[in-house]
Amino acid sequence: MSMEEINALEPDEFVARFGFLFEGSPWIAARAWNARPFASFEHLHRSFFEVIRKASTDEKAALIQAHPDLVGGAARTGTLSPQSSKEQSSAGLDRLSPEEIATFERLNQTYKDRFGFPFVICARENTKDGILDAFASRLSNSRSAEIEIALREIARIVYLRMFEVVSPD
Repeated sequence: MSMEEINALEPDEFVARFGFLFEGSPWIAARAWNARPFASFEHLHRSFFEVIRKASTDEKAALIQAHPDLVGGAARTGTLSPQSSKEQSSAGLDRLSPEEIATFERLNQTYKDRFGFPFVICARENTKDGILDAFASRLSNSRSAEIEIALREIARIVYLRMFEVVSPD
C-alpha cells in the first residue's frame, strides 16, 4: 500500500491491515491511526513505536507476553501466525534435532521463569546459533533491561513485517 492509501483508511480498516504486525496486540495499530497523516514508511513505523513508548508497563508486558516461544508448542503444532512461522523457519528453527528442541524448551522455560515473559528476538536477523548465544547472554540481564531489549527486537520484527504490506518510500 502507498502512504496515500494508508492515510485514507478508516480506523477499523487500518487495524485490520496493520494489527497483525504486533503479535496479539492490535491496540497498537488502533492507537497509531490517530497519528495520521503518515509522511513515509519510517514515519508510520515511528508512530507505532510512539504508541508503545507511551503505553503502560502492563501494556508493554502484555505485548511481549503475546509473542510465542521460539520452537515452542505453537511451532510444533502448527498454530503459529503465518508471520511467526516464516520468521522462525528463516532462522532454521523448523529443522532442529530432538536434542536442539529440548535445549530451546529448557532455555525458554529458564528465561520465562526469570523474567515472566517469553524470549523475543528478531529471528529473521539471526541463525539458530545466534539465538542460542543471545539466550545465554541475555539471561544475566535485569528484567527492566530485558523489557527494553524485547521492545527493540519487536521494533525490528515489525519493521520487517511492514515490508509485506507497505510500499517503502
